[in-house]
Amino acid sequence: MLNGMYLEHPELLLIFLLFIVCSYFCKVRLPSIYFPHAGAFMKNTITNSKLLSSLKWISIISLIIAISSPVKDEAYEADPKDGYEIALILDASQSMQAQGFDETNRDLNRFDVVKSIVQDFIKQRQEDNIGLVVFGQYSFIASPLTYDENILSRIVSQLEIGMAGKYTALYEALAQGVNLLKMTKSKSKVAILLTDGHSTVGADKIPLDVALDMAKKEGVKVYPIGIGMPNEYNTKVLMEIAEGTGGVAFGASSASQLLDVYKKIDELEKSEIKAERFTYLNYYYIYPLFLSFFTLLFYVYLRNKRGNA
Repeated sequence: MLNGMYLEHPELLLIFLLFIVCSYFCKVRLPSIYFPHAGAFMKNTITNSKLLSSLKWISIISLIIAISSPVKDEAYEADPKDGYEIALILDASQSMQAQGFDETNRDLNRFDVVKSIVQDFIKQRQEDNIGLVVFGQYSFIASPLTYDENILSRIVSQLEIGMAGKYTALYEALAQGVNLLKMTKSKSKVAILLTDGHSTVGADKIPLDVALDMAKKEGVKVYPIGIGMPNEYNTKVLMEIAEGTGGVAFGASSASQLLDVYKKIDELEKSEIKAERFTYLNYYYIYPLFLSFFTLLFYVYLRNKRGNA
C-alpha cells in the first residue's frame, strides 16, 4: 500500500508467474527447416540487449499492475439535511464593554468572553446548520446558515462592540433571527438569544408580540440568555419569550455560568442526526497502462531498427 493506494484485484498479479515460466519454457523456434543456417544467422544478428529486455519486462509488469486496478479510497462527508437549524443572536451593544464578567481575567469585556464561549459551542455542533445575527441599535445577519464551523467561528472572532449601534433593539433582533430560519425546511429550528440589557425605547421598531408571533408561526424554539446582574436585563421579557416559543430562559452573572448555560442548551437540543459519510474510489490504472503502452512501442521500435525478428 502506497500512501493509501492498493490493488483492487491483487490476485491478478499471479499472471506475472506465467510470463516468468513462459520465458524459460516457451522458447522461440527458429525457422531452420525452411531456411538452412537461418539459426546461426539470427544468433549472429540478434544482440542480447539489456535495454530491450528491460523494456519488455517493464511493459509486462506495468500492464499486469494496470489490470490489477490500483485504487485509493477518498473520504467524503455529505452535509446532513435533517439536522438542527440554529440562529445565534448576539448582543453587540455598547453595554457589552463592561468588564469583570470573567472571574479568571477581569480585564476582558463581556463581548470577548461571549465570543469565546460561542466559538466553543459552534465546535460542539458540527452536525448542525448554524447562522449568526448581531444586534445593537439595529440587527443584521452576520452569517447565513452554514455547516462550516470554521468559517462561522472566524466570523464570530471578527465581531466588534458597537458595530450594530450602541442601543439594544432586542425584539427586532429576535425577528431577524426568525427570518434567518424562515426559509429552512428543518423541523428543528432553534434560536439562542443573548443580551445584557433591556430593549431600548425607540430603538425597537418591532413590538414583542409581533416578534413572538413570527417565532411561533415558524416553529422556532427560543432560548433567551441574560448576562450580567439580574437587574441589568429584563428577566420577565426573556421568560415570556421562552414560554411563548417552548424554550427555556437562562441567566448568567459570570463566564463560568454562561459556559454552563451553553452546555445545558447543547444537551437539551442534542442533534441525533449524523452527517452521511461516504468513500469513493479513485482509479489509477491509467498510469501503469500508459507506461506499458509506451515502453512496448519503444521496444518494438528498437527491435525493428536493429533488424531483429
